[in-house]
Amino acid sequence: MVRNWLAALHVAEWWSNPEEQFALVRDDLEHPAMQQFIVAIDDRPFCYLQCYDPNAWPDNGFGIQPDGTRGMDQFIGESDLIGCGHGSTLTRNFIERLVQSGTPRVVTDPNPANARAVRAYEKAGFEKVRLVDTPDGRALLMVHDA
Repeated sequence: MVRNWLAALHVAEWWSNPEEQFALVRDDLEHPAMQQFIVAIDDRPFCYLQCYDPNAWPDNGFGIQPDGTRGMDQFIGESDLIGCGHGSTLTRNFIERLVQSGTPRVVTDPNPANARAVRAYEKAGFEKVRLVDTPDGRALLMVHDA
């Protein structure tokens, strides 16, 4: 399912090479600093979400973050569910749970040209911080503090 989502045009536009991305997702399944989720609505899976310790990948371009910071990335795989407010809602709910469990900060790094993702993260409570260089290219560092 995730492999098919990564190959969908609306995802591949921002997540680049679907096979490389799927290999990264697969390889991270057992990584202790990474949690991966499939999000469903009415028992219909529609979204992939990953939550990780950014300090486990020191070349991420984010700079020094407070201990306990979590990074997150997500995409909606089902094209008919894009633009319905699900991205910002699920992100807001997810970060609220992280903050309630003691996470001091959540960071994300969408492509700065991905206006839909940037707006969804803003609606979920993230603030734009700065452009950063990541292993995947230029990104917009966004932060949500507890």
